[in-house]
Amino acid sequence: MELTQIGNWIEAGLWGVIALWFAIAAFRSPVTAIRVRCAIVAAAFAAFGVSDIIESQTGAWWRPWWLLLLKAACIAVFVALWVRNRPGSESSA
Repeated sequence: MELTQIGNWIEAGLWGVIALWFAIAAFRSPVTAIRVRCAIVAAAFAAFGVSDIIESQTGAWWRPWWLLLLKAACIAVFVALWVRNRPGSESSA
């Protein structure tokens, strides 16, 4: 196994742990809006982890073409939720 493949598997594990953490937070939160946001980000981190597993097999984050779209969609979710929930944001509650 090459170093880049090992790195992708480590990243996949990291994203999986973060996804699990957000999933637990989603189940524990009494506030529906927070539960929904945590569930969305958990799914995005899980998908990002899967994309790294696929990347470890293909050797490129842009090949096949839909892998690039998957990674871009995950990043779009991360950015959108960060913008919506950053400190000082009116909709952060």
